[in-house]
Amino acid sequence: MSITFKNLSHIYNEKTPFPSAALKNINLEIADGSFTAIIGETGSGKSTLVQHLNALLLPTDGEVRVNDFVIKAGEKIKDLKQLRRQVGLVFQFPEYQLFEETIETDVAFGPKNFGIEEKEAKERARYVLELVGLDASYLERSPFDLSGGQKRRVAIAGILAFDPDVLVLDEPTAGLDPQGAKEMMDLFKKLNTDFGKTIIMVTHDMEHVLNYCDEVILLKKGEVELVSDVKNFFKDSTIDSLDVQPPHIVEFKRQLEARGFAFDEDAFDLPTLVQSLKGEFDHE
Repeated sequence: MSITFKNLSHIYNEKTPFPSAALKNINLEIADGSFTAIIGETGSGKSTLVQHLNALLLPTDGEVRVNDFVIKAGEKIKDLKQLRRQVGLVFQFPEYQLFEETIETDVAFGPKNFGIEEKEAKERARYVLELVGLDASYLERSPFDLSGGQKRRVAIAGILAFDPDVLVLDEPTAGLDPQGAKEMMDLFKKLNTDFGKTIIMVTHDMEHVLNYCDEVILLKKGEVELVSDVKNFFKDSTIDSLDVQPPHIVEFKRQLEARGFAFDEDAFDLPTLVQSLKGEFDHE
């Protein structure tokens, strides 16, 4: 499912004395089956951009194409329900997505809303809860009695239950401990590589960008500043201008470089870096 943004702009409070341009003339293409990170400082337009993908927000100008669906400024969207079945969005704050009395009914709501029989919807709820690391004992619990990290898992399960082709994640590991974050990122990567789902992730975590993503889109003040594959992004100095912590391996490489060591610039994991350094010593 290819995704294209063409001359997309979005203005909040457009017809008021206080308009605010959140996106300005965005032109992008996101490849089918890719794992793409959208990064940028707070207020750069990241969340605004991804909310156009299933028409939670509509363009002020320009358009978004999601496969055969066109979301265009000033035009009614045909078959909005089908679009939202194909594009699942997990909000930054999971409590926005939780509203039923039990976790089972909450997770099963999406499939039932898209016409799936109740029995199958409940089977899906059980299955996806296990995928996100919650066992069957959670089914009858209230989602509002959970911790922040557990709420995030339930919110993600609710999206996975209707099996979208595109999964849009807004800071998906917020509220999770390091082990929980790794488990969720491994799941997203598995959905990408084994099931061919297109993953679009808004994040500030550069470790996740390096270790899981293929492409990086950098937004700045509502405009596209940079589009790059992950390795090239971390080779140049762009990251130094951002208020983020570089990946540990990138910091380590810089320290080695400052001390005169030479190594393969494409080495972005510790075993490859060690092997590269070993080869350098073997030639001396």
